[in-house]
Amino acid sequence: MSKNLVIVESPAKARTVGRFLGNSYVAKASMGHIRDLPRKTLGVKVDDLSFTPKYALIPDRRKIIDDLRTAVKKADNVYLATDPDREGEAISWHLIAAAKIEPTKIKRVVFHEITKDAVQHAFDNPREVDYNLVAAQQARRILDRLVGYELSPVLWKKVRPGLSAGRVQSSAVRLVIERETEHNNFVPKEYWTISATVSKDKSAKTSFEAKLTSIDDSKKDLGLDNEKNAQSVLSDLGNAEFKVKNVTKKQTIRRPPPPFITSTLQQDASRRFRFSASNTMRVAQQLYEGLDLGSEGSVGLITYMRTDSTNVSKSAIMETTEFIKNEYGDKYHLAKPRFYKTKVKGAQEAHEAIRPTSIFHTPEKIRKYLNNDQFRLYKLIWNRMVCSQMPDALFDQTKVEISANKNSDKQYSFTSVGTILKFDGYRTVYMESEDDTKDVLPDKTRLPDLIKGDHLNCLSISKKQHFTEAPPLYTEATLIKLLEEKGIGRPSTYASVMGTIQDRYYVQKINSRFVSTKLGKVVNSLLTQHFTDTMNVGFTAKLETYLDEIASGEREWIPVIKEFYVPFHNLIKKSEIDVERVPRSEIDEESNEVCETCERPMVIKLGRYGRFLSCSGFPECKNARPLVTILDVNCPQCESKLVEKQRKGRANKTFYGCSGYPECTFATNRKPISEPCPECSGLLVMWGQNRARCVKCPYKGAVKQDEKTTEQLEVVV
Repeated sequence: MSKNLVIVESPAKARTVGRFLGNSYVAKASMGHIRDLPRKTLGVKVDDLSFTPKYALIPDRRKIIDDLRTAVKKADNVYLATDPDREGEAISWHLIAAAKIEPTKIKRVVFHEITKDAVQHAFDNPREVDYNLVAAQQARRILDRLVGYELSPVLWKKVRPGLSAGRVQSSAVRLVIERETEHNNFVPKEYWTISATVSKDKSAKTSFEAKLTSIDDSKKDLGLDNEKNAQSVLSDLGNAEFKVKNVTKKQTIRRPPPPFITSTLQQDASRRFRFSASNTMRVAQQLYEGLDLGSEGSVGLITYMRTDSTNVSKSAIMETTEFIKNEYGDKYHLAKPRFYKTKVKGAQEAHEAIRPTSIFHTPEKIRKYLNNDQFRLYKLIWNRMVCSQMPDALFDQTKVEISANKNSDKQYSFTSVGTILKFDGYRTVYMESEDDTKDVLPDKTRLPDLIKGDHLNCLSISKKQHFTEAPPLYTEATLIKLLEEKGIGRPSTYASVMGTIQDRYYVQKINSRFVSTKLGKVVNSLLTQHFTDTMNVGFTAKLETYLDEIASGEREWIPVIKEFYVPFHNLIKKSEIDVERVPRSEIDEESNEVCETCERPMVIKLGRYGRFLSCSGFPECKNARPLVTILDVNCPQCESKLVEKQRKGRANKTFYGCSGYPECTFATNRKPISEPCPECSGLLVMWGQNRARCVKCPYKGAVKQDEKTTEQLEVVV
């Protein structure tokens, strides 16, 4: 019997794939990459501009390699079944060299879902390793190594040890700081609105609200920039005659969104579940590689989760439309399937969107086999796929224009829009989250039957003050969306970038929003000032385009590296002279603490294991202690005060625990709120932007402006 060896990345994937192939196949896991550029040296030949890489075995993979080499010798065929993207292609290429696989044995197989049919089709149709994809991955790795190896030491010398820079991560930090600056420098402008409650028959039951939209046919500037002007208009409208000037009725269509790609899945999971990008990818990986579904065994539940294409296979579309017809009836069944155009620049159209491998694995049917995070994410992916093949949602929209006339020279016009959901269509399965669309239509805003010329009774008229709002700080979801729009990074990079910029303490999350640190501002200022051409957003996006062209065979990888490296290296040499060392005082954060040894002010420093308090007189005074902030919130278990701490090893990872530890072990990652739960008086914690939930009961609710932060009492050891 022929001996067939299958190599994949993970044990879970090996189990699932192995179950489909039978006893004549042995599936083994490489545990990801087994070769990489060396850790302690550059590993790239730059003196002759050949950029030849020198790869080395990853130290903790040596036993795995030894095992694979033994298995390769015994096998007649070696199937490289790594992931269907650049990274997976590179892993297969490295495996050939590291495991010493003879060319005659090599068979590359690719599948976008781990199902029996997909796996069998891949093994029936093996191909060769795609060296264009390998070249693109290699180019990205070398670019990142060159930046990290040459630029990071500049930061170590000029700022502090342990820092890093990167094409994508530095661009992300820059975008965060630019938005934060715009947010902080924003000057609110006052404006007023005037609304009238009107009725056709003097009854409050048939009343509706109309908003002043034009004065003398001018809609742009109503002049309502202060209370005096608003009151003047209000007074002028006293005893005015309200009359229907025009009635417009139309049907409004809302089309369903396409199935998820990596970035949109990360965004929606962030908005709905407050999942970090890394957590979303971790759970999606589990769903893709396979979970035990009882009698079915290990089953891959979704297609490959790193993709920027909205394409869906014809068989999956047919399966979905069949399910919709049987489950929801003919009125929710499309006569022709929907196809979506991928909007992401450089998207790999050969890939599929993220979808269930079988639509008949409904979330409720398999719920007992999934943990909570797996179930929520799977249900989200399932709902999105089903809705994408359902009819449009239909709304009846009525727009009423109302004239308000009095014995004055001015002509006032009010407008009211009513929208009624006529047919829910895809919305029976999936509703867009808050940030998905800017114009989600309300479901129930009904206006009475009106015709042109109808006289209306004004029941009340009022003015209201408003202020323009600053552009919001970025969340993970909105930052990923912006990176995607600008063509910076790729689906596989977003999760790691979100983690890196926080781990380096360049940014931190406050109420789910990214805020830069002093360190982040200093590093960004240095990079933008001295490495303008190589670190700007546009240049980073251009490099991503070049990498896509390398992957498609349109461009050679060495000239791309050379175009970047030569001017970059010159800037590195120039920086040794031009860049001045940043004083520690510009990095350290102020505190209200005084050194108990020398009575000088204590400052907050960033060390290997996070932030800590240190005497500002260092090195003369070496007094230092942990940073612990006592909050004006009682522990829900023992009534001691809660404290804010940082996890050792993750500079930005804040958690909140009981000051009575270790006697009391209460802890939460969510920021506590001083106000008690209105239902059970338990502890409320922040749960996203302007939302809170109770740790004791199911209560969820909005957060008042003055409840968002807890009072800081003191900083202690």
